[in-house]
Amino acid sequence: MTAGDPSALVIVPTYNEAENVRAVTSAVFDALPTAHLLVVDDGSPDGTADIVRELAAADPRVHLLERSGKLGLGTAYVAGFRWGLERGYPLLVEMDADGSHPADRLPALVDAVRADDRVALAIGSRWVPGGSVVDWPLRRQALSRGANTYARLVLGIDVRDITAGFRVYRADTVARMDLDSVDSKGYCFQVDMTLRVDDLGGRIVEVPIRFRDRVHGVSKMSRSIVVEAMLRVTQWGVERRFRR
Repeated sequence: MTAGDPSALVIVPTYNEAENVRAVTSAVFDALPTAHLLVVDDGSPDGTADIVRELAAADPRVHLLERSGKLGLGTAYVAGFRWGLERGYPLLVEMDADGSHPADRLPALVDAVRADDRVALAIGSRWVPGGSVVDWPLRRQALSRGANTYARLVLGIDVRDITAGFRVYRADTVARMDLDSVDSKGYCFQVDMTLRVDDLGGRIVEVPIRFRDRVHGVSKMSRSIVVEAMLRVTQWGVERRFRR
């Protein structure tokens, strides 16, 4: 590692985020100057990787992991986790490139993990007191709230925003996971990782954030991702009840 003793590795998966990647890089370092940033790019045809290479040449805190094609959000984060674990970063952060995750809440998320050795995961939550969303129609808010309520009841886990993708993990907890068995995508990946932390006995806390919809680019959300999440949550809920 370079550029001092990094406080965390912020992992940002990208696919066609040329319009956003400079802004998210700047926002991360404004909030956490001692952090490092790893962009995991899935062969973006819009030149996202070229911009990151330019940023990395000027700042040793910026790193690029290129992949051959669009392989999915979950596998991008797993690749980023492995990269960070191999280099000894103490905290591993999930963050979107599109500006929806407020970088100014990074210090609060990091502090939530550092303040208590029992905390293995801090989630930037839209649905706890103090959390909110901006520029979302009521239908989308209802869908997200409903999905999270369903997951909480079916899985028996007290997390209000289990599908949230703005997170800080304690690296030693991730190191204890069987990452080879992670094959979930989209929202389902976030649920999967939350359950793995819970199964390892790690404490999970939620930090309120103000979430806003992307300004530039196209959302990667699809009907198949939502359907996968609902089916897998139901499956995991049944399995957890039988184990108990």
